[in-house]
Amino acid sequence: MFFLRRAKKTAPLPIVMCGVRMGERALQIGIDDPTLVGMIAAKVGLSGHAAIAVVDNRAAEKARAAAANAGVLMDVQVVTLGSLPFPEDGFDAVVIHAMTDPLPPLDGATGLAIVREVHRVLRAGGRVLILEKGQSRRSWLASGSPQVQAGATATALSAAGFGAARLLADREGVSFTEGLK
Repeated sequence: MFFLRRAKKTAPLPIVMCGVRMGERALQIGIDDPTLVGMIAAKVGLSGHAAIAVVDNRAAEKARAAAANAGVLMDVQVVTLGSLPFPEDGFDAVVIHAMTDPLPPLDGATGLAIVREVHRVLRAGGRVLILEKGQSRRSWLASGSPQVQAGATATALSAAGFGAARLLADREGVSFTEGLK
């Protein structure tokens, strides 16, 4: 006898990989997928704090719409990424969305300034997760490793003072690189 199994409905991979929990203070930088931004903000709940830093008013409107669609409160700030207007040790987790608007090269002065600012606003024991465009399965099979791009990201995180900087995964077209403070 043949039985069809129902697929379990699971959360999208990026929300699972972020590891943001209820009650935490989470900062997001940039906006790729408004739905994901709203989901991450919803994870902290009313007992936590959700904030997002974007570089222009168009992105700020997208972030506000994402918060409204998710039914969450989110502090939206238009900033220069090299100088974040948040207190030192103010966040438990930072998620950097760099899929559609890649960060400046992290080994350059501007990119390193951004990563150092993220390090400043994270509390001790906090974590940063950088979501970048991953390699397709075909391209990383040809190259032998998905770690080429993520290696540069992890190296930049280490240079900015993060410990345990590493590639967590490269799945579904997204590369997840984590650093711990």
